[in-house]
Amino acid sequence: MECPHLSFSVCIAPDSAKFPNGSPSSWCCSVCRSNKSPWVCLTCSSVHCGRYVNGHAKKHYEDAQVPLTNHKKSEKQDKPQHTVCMDCSSYSTYCYRCDDFVVNDTKLGLVQKVREHLQNLENSAFTADRHRKRKLLENSSLNSKLLKVNGSTAAICATGLRNLGNTCFMNAILQSLSNIEQFCCYFKELPAVELRNGKTAGRRTYHTRSQGDNNVSLVEEFRKTLCALWQGSQTAFSPESLFYVVWKIMPNFRGYQQQDAHEFMRYLLDHLHLELQGGFNGVSRSAILQENSALSASNKCCINGASTVVTAIFGGILQNEVNCLICGTESRKFDPFLDLSLDIPSQFRNKRSKNQENGPVCSLRDCLRSFTDLEELDETELYMCHKCKKKQKSTKKFWIQKLPKVLCLHLKRFHWTAYLRNKVDTYVEFPLRGLDMKCYLLEPENSGPEHCLYDLAAVVVHHGSGVGSGHYTAYATHEGRWFHFNDSTVTLTDEDTVVKAKAYILFYVERQAKAGSDKL
Repeated sequence: MECPHLSFSVCIAPDSAKFPNGSPSSWCCSVCRSNKSPWVCLTCSSVHCGRYVNGHAKKHYEDAQVPLTNHKKSEKQDKPQHTVCMDCSSYSTYCYRCDDFVVNDTKLGLVQKVREHLQNLENSAFTADRHRKRKLLENSSLNSKLLKVNGSTAAICATGLRNLGNTCFMNAILQSLSNIEQFCCYFKELPAVELRNGKTAGRRTYHTRSQGDNNVSLVEEFRKTLCALWQGSQTAFSPESLFYVVWKIMPNFRGYQQQDAHEFMRYLLDHLHLELQGGFNGVSRSAILQENSALSASNKCCINGASTVVTAIFGGILQNEVNCLICGTESRKFDPFLDLSLDIPSQFRNKRSKNQENGPVCSLRDCLRSFTDLEELDETELYMCHKCKKKQKSTKKFWIQKLPKVLCLHLKRFHWTAYLRNKVDTYVEFPLRGLDMKCYLLEPENSGPEHCLYDLAAVVVHHGSGVGSGHYTAYATHEGRWFHFNDSTVTLTDEDTVVKAKAYILFYVERQAKAGSDKL
């Protein structure tokens, strides 16, 4: 939005010596010393944390609005101070008085000059850090900081995603999807779509809540984000452009409150699917998919229209079989799916850790069996039998008619009680390799053994007690190594750590025929 307060609020020199030392994205709040979500006041250059850390940037603004004496009150109203601040990570500008992000500048262009100065400071800090790491490479003591891969040393090249304010749910899903090779490569190979023209050509766009919806593309911003990961050129990438597009087209995710990662994943995949169907800028992305020989027509599953890379990778088909217990009439229905939501069987719900001794450990097979076992529907789910012409007691059973290339399994850890949504904190044992899905197929004899085995690619984990709180992280494998993605922090980890995680979403990739034969 166009902010009318810039001329009075932006008072610092672009090269102000009052700025702290070091990288702007790592600056600490002057009150609580937190280096998460730092914002710099464009009136006095003081640094405070964002409203979703400890909120000291907003408090700094509120403290400055304390009414002055009567003879100064009118002057205060004419010259609002400390109302505009800049995100030290994404360089977006925000006005507390307007309560929105700012896209305009002062007549002297001071906002852009401050932005460029912060970018220069960030780049200088990054360059200095790179030189420091290069010197370490020459030191024999570096072995403890590198990982041995095939006899040679290799540094961590993964890129984290900055938390924009309780956006860990989005970061965990994006990191997981970025490590599903076939899905990620498709988007990275798409041609760039130019959304900007005229005065903004060649300049970075800062999306705000007041911008129109006609100039945003989820596919394009998703592509840019995936391209920024795994380049090794930066330690963390700020996905603010993607996040603001999400705000535009997914109203459920507006604001900065914690969200459900599984719900976000479904919305994201559904909207990517819809946009790919419609194309963008007159070019049908589905046409590009038709040319991709790796995704043959026989492997596509249509959901809501034509097939796209989303349904080609994640799409499977369920057969829902219902039998009337009175007359024996059988009803069959085929339902496409992008993921399977599995209940954790009730007998395991008090089992919180793998090493707890009271009873057996819940396994992923137990959850799959519970999903596909024959179930008698209760009184609230009576089946309308077309032969009996009324609702009758019945049984229901699911079969998998077609397995997807990537099997996404969602463990239903959150359930509603009378007043709130509780979390099932049960540990569920899951395999890293050789998840065998053949016994859940409708016609297993028509599928070769190599098409029923799956290997784990990524895991999303929820830490905390409730869906509206806590924190999301992800584990994913890349080129044979496991990484832990915790927002902007990426660390190498091992298989023993991964299997101990209390999984919320599991991404399994269909094993190629040349792989081994160990099974679940």
